[in-house]
Amino acid sequence: MRTALRRGSRSVDASIDLHGMRQAEAHAALIGFLHRSRAAGHAVVLVVTGKGGGGGDPYAERGVLRRSVPHWLQLPELRPLVVGFEEAAHHHGGGGALYIRLRRR
Repeated sequence: MRTALRRGSRSVDASIDLHGMRQAEAHAALIGFLHRSRAAGHAVVLVVTGKGGGGGDPYAERGVLRRSVPHWLQLPELRPLVVGFEEAAHHHGGGGALYIRLRRR
C-alpha cells in the first residue's frame, strides 16, 4: 500500500490529524472518522498521530497517540472496519502517521 501511495498510483481518500488531542478525545475522533470514512466508501485513510515529544516535560511519556492508535485499531469496536494499517511514507508524516485500509461495506 505504501509503495502505491508513494508512486502516486493510489491516493489517500481522507485524513484526520489527532496530534495535540488528549487520548480520550483522539480515541473518540478516530472512531467517528473511521465510521464516516467507511460509510463514504473510502478505502485508504491517513491518520496523523504526531511523533510525540512535545510539551516540554522531560519526564512525560512520549508518543502516547503514536503508541495508542495501533492498539485501538485492533480493539473489537474498530476491528470490523479495518483491514490493516502501516506507517505512512515520509511525505505523509512517516513515523508520526499511519495508512489505514478499510473494509468494504
